[in-house]
Amino acid sequence: MDLDAYVAEHGGQWLRLEALCRRSRLDAEEVDELIALYQRTATQLSVLRSRSPDPALVSQLSQLVLRARARIAGRSRPSLSAVTRFLLAGFPGAVYRAWPWWCAVATAFSLLSFSLMWFVAGNPDTAAAFIGDDAAAELVESGFAGYYTEFSAPTFAFHLWTHNAWIAAQCLASGVLIVPVFYLLWQNALNIGVVGGVMISYGRSDVFFGLITPHGLLELTGVFVAAGVGLRTGWAWISPPAELTRGQAVARAGRSAIVVALGLVGVFAVSAFVEAFVTPAPVPVPLRVGLGAVVWLAFLAYVLILGRRATHPTPHLPISVDHEVVVATRRGDAQ
Repeated sequence: MDLDAYVAEHGGQWLRLEALCRRSRLDAEEVDELIALYQRTATQLSVLRSRSPDPALVSQLSQLVLRARARIAGRSRPSLSAVTRFLLAGFPGAVYRAWPWWCAVATAFSLLSFSLMWFVAGNPDTAAAFIGDDAAAELVESGFAGYYTEFSAPTFAFHLWTHNAWIAAQCLASGVLIVPVFYLLWQNALNIGVVGGVMISYGRSDVFFGLITPHGLLELTGVFVAAGVGLRTGWAWISPPAELTRGQAVARAGRSAIVVALGLVGVFAVSAFVEAFVTPAPVPVPLRVGLGAVVWLAFLAYVLILGRRATHPTPHLPISVDHEVVVATRRGDAQ
């Protein structure tokens, strides 16, 4: 292989590709040219690696190909703007798109929990069968209220944060199997139903609802979102859209689940703070419940307003380079 002749023949293309990679903004024609030159240079690099003994040239072209690939795919910029886009569009949009699923989960869970409470409260022998008479009496007298003050607030908050995040992670990860999600929901509904029923049967419903409501509204909503998104992933496997294969449908749902998982870390941090600092606070019950309700309504408004805006964006004229690259790539795929 005549290396000098090869460089003379293709060197102009490499210089042009390098110049395009350095530009801060490209128009549509330049994006098409960038993609074409990247493909040619990658092929030429493969030829040089197999036939040329010049490591310096191979290294130079390897770096050029990597820069071009990063420009086409979009550079990863862990910046404040990326975090802002995630908080204002990525997370609320993913939660909003799955709203039929987590709303259905919330409805079924609430009906089941309140049905269990009503049954246990009306049948005291049932409570004894579940936890025993002595345990029920201890729960009513001090156990339930003491749970919120047993540890220091920061330690308690961290424990709650990790515990709830772990439950959500299990719902999201096992969603494709469906059954584990229902099992986790049943466990939580049974726990709330039995404890609530015992407290109501002993005439302490005010203590139960006064302590569980401030943090429970947001905390359970986070669990519902995780379970709904997880079940949505499972349904993507069972009944994928007509235009996608099962693997593609599950992959798309899985990417959305990862976005939701990251966002729920913050949601559970807020709910843990409320449970550790607000729920046991020595203030009137209406104030505690009111603060919890405000936080919960703020989250719902955040998801509904920003999520709808992210899902149905208004058209605008300025187009970023990354968007042009996507358009150009799709056009190339269609051809």
